[in-house]
Amino acid sequence: MLMVENINLYYGASHALRGVSLKAETGKVTCVLGRNGVGKTSLMRAIMGLQTIKNGVVQWENKDITTLSAYERARTGIGFVPQGREIFARLTVRENLETGFAPLKRADRTIPAEIFDLFPVLADMLHRRGGDLSGGQQQQLAIARALVTRPRLLILDEPTEGIQPSIIKDIGRVIRLLAENKIAAFGQMAIVLVEQYFDFAKELADCYAVMDRGEVILAGDIANMVETDVRKHLTV
Repeated sequence: MLMVENINLYYGASHALRGVSLKAETGKVTCVLGRNGVGKTSLMRAIMGLQTIKNGVVQWENKDITTLSAYERARTGIGFVPQGREIFARLTVRENLETGFAPLKRADRTIPAEIFDLFPVLADMLHRRGGDLSGGQQQQLAIARALVTRPRLLILDEPTEGIQPSIIKDIGRVIRLLAENKIAAFGQMAIVLVEQYFDFAKELADCYAVMDRGEVILAGDIANMVETDVRKHLTV
């Protein structure tokens, strides 16, 4: 389980995260919802160790990882798909996937064949440069690159942003398969999904947290969610 407890994060004088707590359990999808600019990405970067928090605790699998660097957190089994994809445009698809080897022991540095079962289009594009792929294909590559690390916690920051509906549907299918431990190569994992699109999140989520102005203002199991309360915090 991931446990984030009462973390505060500042950008200079700006208080970006205000006492935020969050949990994500293995075998479940936890969706973090909210408008643009409410702190969702800052929270994901704090969990991943890409942004230094002022105080609070981040625990993963009963270990305090608050002071670990991002690469050390990756070695503990945390995979990250950043907002905007951040694939390497000049590297080939294969080379992008192989960057996921970094946190792995040498004996584990292989690309699981199941990657291409989940994202068949990548198998046909292994020698194409990442920058030549469409936005949707790049998003699939970014998720696949994270899966190469064999994560036990997978963080996806707005994977549907700017993506065509057909690929959004494919991404949703993959997330559900991973959460339900249907892909033997990866095993059971916890998934944290950042989303603005309510319907996509509701379909996948087991638990949810809604953010506004750097705080979690609503949270709970999806079965007990009051839809109208959540939607009013997503509309502009």
